[in-house]
Amino acid sequence: MRALAKLPLAPWLAVVLFLLTGCGTLDYLAQAANGQKDFMDRAQDIDMLVANRHLEPKRRALLGQVRVIKAFGERHGLVPTKNYEKYVRLDRPEAVWVVSASEPLRFRSKVWSFPIIGAITYVGWFDAKEARRAGAGLAEAGWDVDVRPAGAYSTLGWFADPVLSSMIPEGKEAAGALAEIILHESLHATFYVNGQSRLNESVASFVGRRLAIVYLTETVGADSGEMRAYVDGEAAGERRRDKFRAGYDELERVYASKLPDADKLAEKRRIIEALRPYGRASRPINNAMLIQYKTYNSGMKEQEALLAACGGSYPRYIRALEPLKAMRFPVQYPEVGEMIARLGNRCGP
Repeated sequence: MRALAKLPLAPWLAVVLFLLTGCGTLDYLAQAANGQKDFMDRAQDIDMLVANRHLEPKRRALLGQVRVIKAFGERHGLVPTKNYEKYVRLDRPEAVWVVSASEPLRFRSKVWSFPIIGAITYVGWFDAKEARRAGAGLAEAGWDVDVRPAGAYSTLGWFADPVLSSMIPEGKEAAGALAEIILHESLHATFYVNGQSRLNESVASFVGRRLAIVYLTETVGADSGEMRAYVDGEAAGERRRDKFRAGYDELERVYASKLPDADKLAEKRRIIEALRPYGRASRPINNAMLIQYKTYNSGMKEQEALLAACGGSYPRYIRALEPLKAMRFPVQYPEVGEMIARLGNRCGP
């Protein structure tokens, strides 16, 4: 797949059109082709960068750990890939901007359909202005819209994904954050169910966060500054996630009630106002934003129980998830926990 990085735009666009037919406008497809091609054209071999000392010492040391992280993930059941052998230094802290949308008076996402990978509930843009323009169009059509920056993304094996500078924070938490992202995205290459964004992202979040702790314990120690910084950041994130989960649950009860729509909207404004101190000023709190917290953080207790049933073995845990691929679920299946529970905590060899 590396040879594609040297192709002119026309063949690249043909490839992306094949992969994304039916996704939307030609503008979207063209920006996807251009953005991916730009990253791959700028990618540099990590081993060369580390050996030639072309980067500042901290970043060079972190990039030197990428192979170690990948090998660690493979020992824990993640499939080997050609990902993360190259590095791209971006001129911005974001890799892409993710656009999602929801109905305003119930948690029902807009769905985009893709050949091969199935239906998903978000799309990524490489340009912030274009993402905001797409979001504005959805808002004009009556959707609640969320446009959020993301430091990493996965092409699910269609291309060799590079390490992006946006994947590496500046603080002491960088070692754990880089490990979590690589492990999270590698999980997508290992386990993926077409049309089930919430299941795919929640499983990747569960595995990425927990294996990052194991990785730091093995490499820098449980009492290291890197571990403390990563764990403290995770704890702060979990407190924020708890607030938004509670807001989501409260709104879900309002939407399911028999109140008139005007009263539901009033209750929605009240609940969202209470959540504002925990959000970011640049990102409105609405149904589409709150759904993201469910998309990436669902079924955690059930996953913990399944991992425990597998004796703490991640390879066995991942194999135990495989039957979900053959089960039939609606695109907007209500709860990841229910899907995991259907496995009955059964764990194979």
